[in-house]
Amino acid sequence: MSKKPQIMLLGTGRAVPEKILTNADLERIVETSDDWIVARTGIKQRHVAEPGSALSDLVTEAARKALQDAGVSAGEIDLIVLGTVTGDMKFPATACLVQEKLGAKNAVAFDISAACSGFLYGLQVAEGLMTTSGYRRALVIGGEILTSMVNWQDRDTCVLFGDGAGAVVLGPSDGERGLLQSCLRSDGAHSGLLYNPGGGSVNPPTAENVAAQLHTIRMEGKEVFRHAVTSMTGALKQVLEQAGLTGEDLDLLIPHQANLRIIEAVAKRFKMPMEKVFVNVDRYGNTSAASIPIALDELRRSGQLKEGALVGLVTFGAGFTWAAALLRF
Repeated sequence: MSKKPQIMLLGTGRAVPEKILTNADLERIVETSDDWIVARTGIKQRHVAEPGSALSDLVTEAARKALQDAGVSAGEIDLIVLGTVTGDMKFPATACLVQEKLGAKNAVAFDISAACSGFLYGLQVAEGLMTTSGYRRALVIGGEILTSMVNWQDRDTCVLFGDGAGAVVLGPSDGERGLLQSCLRSDGAHSGLLYNPGGGSVNPPTAENVAAQLHTIRMEGKEVFRHAVTSMTGALKQVLEQAGLTGEDLDLLIPHQANLRIIEAVAKRFKMPMEKVFVNVDRYGNTSAASIPIALDELRRSGQLKEGALVGLVTFGAGFTWAAALLRF
């Protein structure tokens, strides 16, 4: 049965670049069409950062909004966990740069690299540290500037990704609301189906490697689709069973916003009406680790998250990594 929650969401925030890239804009860049993109992905537009933009700026903006929403000062935060694969630089951790920009002098800060699963990985890591190590207030953030590693000549991938950041402030639960269950999973056997080969020790940033576009995203779309649906379904089923619940008990499902067809396939397996499934992939594209916290903030600020609502969160990303969580609001 459900355990008593020990942490809860105190506030949320999001930030996206001002520039919007529509499908019509992409038609002028690569051989594609609005009909082709919408039919295969459900995406109509995405927010795009200017070249050279710092992810830390976008993340800091989302974090400040979350702090304001929670009524918590930066000085009260003692833990910052950032899920990202597009940090400002290889090191230091972008979370440390965010700590400085926020003035969160009392916080421990670090990044998590779990691709699209980064936010839910961060949520469980933060819960563990808060319940075992005495941290009282935490910022868990997902942020990406994925367009910095997009190959704009590859029509199969360049249409998918957008930029953005979402943040939540966590604090002690009141005993009823908060994180009920979570699970994290990974399988490195499939790492070659979705990856970014350049920039690391295997393919360092030489002129030859940059010319070969090794710094851009590589993906086997059909295989990723199949694994995503199976893995997300399994993870969501696991956390529901751990809580002694079924899909019918969910008031709302917030899936990772990668592809509308993936979202619909997961909902179908749980026999969930799409009215109970939150979708904003049409407006943001795939923002990786940012997609779920962006969705949480949209829902919270629009008043769609009612007190007492049971919400399922589920995601899938490169690695492969996948995760699910149950929250009581």
